[in-house]
Amino acid sequence: MAAPASRPRLRVAAVLPYQGGIVLVRHAKDGIAYHLLPGGGVEAGESVEDALRREVLEETGLECSVAAPLFISDSIDPDGGRHMVQLTFVASVVGGELAAHPQDPAIVSIEAVDPRDLTTLDLRPPMAQALYDASLDDFGIPARYLGALWTADAGSTNTGTASEAD
Repeated sequence: MAAPASRPRLRVAAVLPYQGGIVLVRHAKDGIAYHLLPGGGVEAGESVEDALRREVLEETGLECSVAAPLFISDSIDPDGGRHMVQLTFVASVVGGELAAHPQDPAIVSIEAVDPRDLTTLDLRPPMAQALYDASLDDFGIPARYLGALWTADAGSTNTGTASEAD
């Protein structure tokens, strides 16, 4: 069993409507491919909004403006070694172009995914249904807490994945 996490890590993520879909980044790590909303960790002294804009630009090449909070969730490794709190915001594209070669080597591709296809993907944390449901109201629903979400990799002796703590 891993030592308990010393403190939760704060991650921001963007629901970014683009060209009829929602921008997702496809990661591959340890032979496992999965999708994430663009985003990442908030650095010390950095505002949540600045972190979101920075992470979206780094991962996708797109500049965004932050509109409103949509979801709050936890990802807590059952072994206790990782705990991430994710703040998911609705954002809009205000400039840039989808990057042909993302700066992050773990990103295999950047995709604009039709909301109807979200539930067919390995989306992490596992919020595909909530995201699809929110898309039906053009993401105009009140922000809500989704609870503790965690994705275990098949065949892994550790029930969690490093991907949850991006």
